[in-house]
Amino acid sequence: MTATDQHDRGTRMPTSPLAWVRRRDPTLTSVRRAARVTLVACAGFYPCRYLLDNPTMATYALFGAVAMGVLAQVPGTPGERGRAVLAVLPVGYALVTAGTLLSVSNLSAAAGMFVFGFLISFAGVAGPRLVGLANGVQLLYILPSFPPYDPGSLGYRLAGLTIAVLLLAVAERVLWPDPAPRAYPALLADALTPLAGCLAALADAYDGDAGGRDRAAALMSRATGAAEAIRPTRLAPGQRPASPGRRDRALSHAGGLVRLVLGRAADLCREADRRALDAGAVAALLRQLAAGTRAAAGGLRGEAGPPDGTGVAHALEDFRRGRLRTAPDGIDPDRLRAGSLALGVGEWTEATVTAVRVAGGVAVGPEHAARTDLTGRFWYAGQPAARLWARRLREHLTARSVYFQGALRLAAALTAARLLAGVLDLSHGFWVLLATLTVLRTSAMDTRAALRPALAGTVVGSVVAGALILAGVDPRVYELGLPVVMLAGLTAGPLLGLGWGQALFTLVIALVFAQLSPVNWQLAETRLLDVALGAVVGVLIGLVAWPRGGAGELHRAASRFLAAGAEAVRASAASDPAAALRPELSWARRQGQLADASYTLYRGEGHRDRTVDWEAVLDAGADAAGGADAVLRASPAGRLPPATGPLAAYAGAVADGYGSLATALWDREPAPPDLGPADPGGWPTRGGPDLYHLADLRVWLGGLSAALDRAGRHLTRPE
Repeated sequence: MTATDQHDRGTRMPTSPLAWVRRRDPTLTSVRRAARVTLVACAGFYPCRYLLDNPTMATYALFGAVAMGVLAQVPGTPGERGRAVLAVLPVGYALVTAGTLLSVSNLSAAAGMFVFGFLISFAGVAGPRLVGLANGVQLLYILPSFPPYDPGSLGYRLAGLTIAVLLLAVAERVLWPDPAPRAYPALLADALTPLAGCLAALADAYDGDAGGRDRAAALMSRATGAAEAIRPTRLAPGQRPASPGRRDRALSHAGGLVRLVLGRAADLCREADRRALDAGAVAALLRQLAAGTRAAAGGLRGEAGPPDGTGVAHALEDFRRGRLRTAPDGIDPDRLRAGSLALGVGEWTEATVTAVRVAGGVAVGPEHAARTDLTGRFWYAGQPAARLWARRLREHLTARSVYFQGALRLAAALTAARLLAGVLDLSHGFWVLLATLTVLRTSAMDTRAALRPALAGTVVGSVVAGALILAGVDPRVYELGLPVVMLAGLTAGPLLGLGWGQALFTLVIALVFAQLSPVNWQLAETRLLDVALGAVVGVLIGLVAWPRGGAGELHRAASRFLAAGAEAVRASAASDPAAALRPELSWARRQGQLADASYTLYRGEGHRDRTVDWEAVLDAGADAAGGADAVLRASPAGRLPPATGPLAAYAGAVADGYGSLATALWDREPAPPDLGPADPGGWPTRGGPDLYHLADLRVWLGGLSAALDRAGRHLTRPE
């Protein structure tokens, strides 16, 4: 055997089991969770069953641990997960009580299933923590909603649930706690630090430093990578600032603003070799922006308090006043571009620093008072928490929201499964609903993909369970085997797939019920039939209710977002932009929220189609809405801007490009070529200070044209 053969054979040699597990789960998160849940479930089950001789309490102690430890996937640090589990306890009491009382009849139980199923799932609109809790909380109503109708056992049921929740909350903190994910503020600071260096290097370039532009380009590459890494869809659920609260809104807002700053800074870098009218003023502004950005990064890391935004605000005001002192009449309009780009960088940087201040708990000052209404960029800064939560729920209470669609789909599936289980008088009907929860996905394609392994695993588990029961093994085998099989089953699901997890969990259920009451081989048969029925219900509902999932809604949501952006662009060239833009901006922001939610779901479904660059599409919409907001605040309201003809033509052409891209997405057709219109030219050289405003609009429209080209580049065939 040659050395090469020996090497190849060595590379194919099996590695140790631990190494195999670490390849699939580097931090052993699945193993840690499985061990914690197994220990908690058994610590609650065995004393209740054998010391207190209370099967009801034992059942709820075990299934409460499974619900909150396995079905509920709570993101965050160990402390945050422990607190989240404890916070669910009052909700669990209400659901167990409601399920117990409504189980008086099949219809009342099914009606409760629809109401609670929808409310629990729809609550996920408030952030990933509630999304993670949803399936576990659903089980807390499902379990008691089946016969026997026994209100007298409610106290034992609540006691069992309490034992499970308290033990699990403690275990999350002290038993093999998972490594905490890196917090979003630190990730945002990592993006702001190279951005500050980039702005400082650009200041050097505009001061005449020949190497400044190259340094800026190198740092911009780093900053762009860090800014892309903090897109919500690229983060673990526990890292996303997605709740309706003021802090999370501000952090998410700041993350999006960083990408806008970088886009304008890149344009400014390309202008550095041209003769700018106000190069010295641009350099002075950029130095202040770099200082403000560094302060924001330090505040996010906890190295100092929230940044003081006065330096950036004063620098921007000085820059605006300085421009007005230099008459631009007779100047080549291209020489005004650098100043307009610098002003755009300043606007977005000031907004970023302000968002970081809001996230740090600082109240928005008087300088932003006019910007905090419901259409302003910091509308949320002065709103009470309860109003922010209510607004988030109200915004998604529409059939066009993927949260609403998902909640209605799940509620309908669980209700149908509950009705069938009652009509067929199934002895373990909650298995039907558990199977529906397990199989149902956000799209029909994903649901069908989960069906085969779920059924195959259930068949294997049922055969093994039936064989054990028929063999008449010693009851102590059930008692000793439960923790071993549960640990293996909870570990196998994440590492080996749904089929393995379903097979071992079927065996776990058989071992549990064999200790609760006398069983025969029909228990395995019942489990198999119930799972098959629940899976069929899940598949049928998945085919009927929004079967395309996030992919289907994303086309519509992004199309509406771009259409709203088109109207905002048209309104920006109106004679009174302030009056024309306010309703358009409010509509555009709402459509943007729905589109972002659809894209987050789409990414979670694991789509691999690359014919649409969705991030470029959504960025184009955000550029239109965000830039229109800047126009609203800087526009000379009540009078026509100079060169109405070129401005109206350019704005109209850009708006038409947005409309064409929106139509292509709606119809799932290829995008027309050259979406971004060329600069029409013909800009005036007379007009006094209004020429600066005209240059600002021209630069913004040029950026939108480039964004359209990026967004349409990959939309070459139907998805």
